[in-house]
Amino acid sequence: MFPLRPVVLGAFVPSLVFEIGIGAMLPIVPLTATGLDASLAVAGFMAALLPIGQLLADVPAGALSARLGDRGAMLLAGLVAAVGFVGLALAPNLALLAVSVLVIGAANAVFNLARHAYLTEITPPLRRARVLSTLAGVHRIGLFIGPFAGAAVIHGADVRAGYWLALGTTLVATAVIAAVRPERADGAGARPRRDAPPRRSMRSVLVEHRQVFATLGVAVLLVGAVRGARQTVLPLWTEHLGLDPAVTSVVFGIAGAADMLLFYPAGKVMDSFGRLWIGVPAMLTMGVAMALLPLTTTLGPVVAVAVLLGLGNGMSSGILMTLGADTAPPGERAQFLGIWRVFQDGGAALGPLVVSGGAAIGSLAAGIWVMAGGGGLATAALARWVPRWSVHATRTTRRRAGLL
Repeated sequence: MFPLRPVVLGAFVPSLVFEIGIGAMLPIVPLTATGLDASLAVAGFMAALLPIGQLLADVPAGALSARLGDRGAMLLAGLVAAVGFVGLALAPNLALLAVSVLVIGAANAVFNLARHAYLTEITPPLRRARVLSTLAGVHRIGLFIGPFAGAAVIHGADVRAGYWLALGTTLVATAVIAAVRPERADGAGARPRRDAPPRRSMRSVLVEHRQVFATLGVAVLLVGAVRGARQTVLPLWTEHLGLDPAVTSVVFGIAGAADMLLFYPAGKVMDSFGRLWIGVPAMLTMGVAMALLPLTTTLGPVVAVAVLLGLGNGMSSGILMTLGADTAPPGERAQFLGIWRVFQDGGAALGPLVVSGGAAIGSLAAGIWVMAGGGGLATAALARWVPRWSVHATRTTRRRAGLL
């Protein structure tokens, strides 16, 4: 029987509430930095510390989740994130602001890894892609709502009121996790039994599964880079065209709305036919969209490309988590997924750097086209190393897909 209650209350609800807080925080970190007399470059670096903290904590997050259990790791991450939000709200200088952002990034890494491992553990394989795609969709919805909720709180108050909102959402998410107990005594989130085999080190897991990381890990890195670049190419190109910042925000919001349309259908296709049937068209769509963006010169075409980019990203919702769940060995799942997320988050950090590098050398269009080529490489890597159909697909669904 599908464990609906622990999936919804143990993962979806706290993830939505937690991500609302992150979404409320993201736009105001640079504003807080400039309020502390930081330059625009330093303010941008402060915002970048969130993914940096997440990337640095990915491997320790795997070890921590293996030691405490998935549920225990999520509870600890929520409490640490709460401390980080208090630090942001009270930071009197840039040093404390930077440390607080790094702490929240690290807590976010632990939270993401633990909920990924938790859902992998309790979800039947036949529903895995739908559940993880829905989790990715919930993540997107939370980040979409967060800035609007933050703006409502900040209106008529200090900008730091957004951090107090984020603190509240984090505490609510943590309380929900604490209230939802695993259905089984040996379920996900339970502490390891005394008679369980010794925990494997991260290094031994990396060595044992080096072939997977050297092949499928490359595909994950490329997909992460393309998806990470999408958050940079739109605002930079609209700035290049001289569009008003308010217009840029609307374009970004339209792309985000398109992003949220396809997460459940994408998961259903992956469960029925296989991961490749979503991964390849998603990367092709995003690659084509990025190739077209530098050819746009007016608002209408920019909006059309933004929608195409959002649809491609929405189509890929949950695919990296699903592939990680498919390949993670049961006895060392948390450690494996910690290493897996280094490739995923490393790619997400690499994509914007490539685009920004193109702008730094005088050709933003060249940087965007390089990432468009990255979409082609990601497509080829997925086609090479991802199985053509799901091992859980039925004979009927394979026949419908033309595989039999």
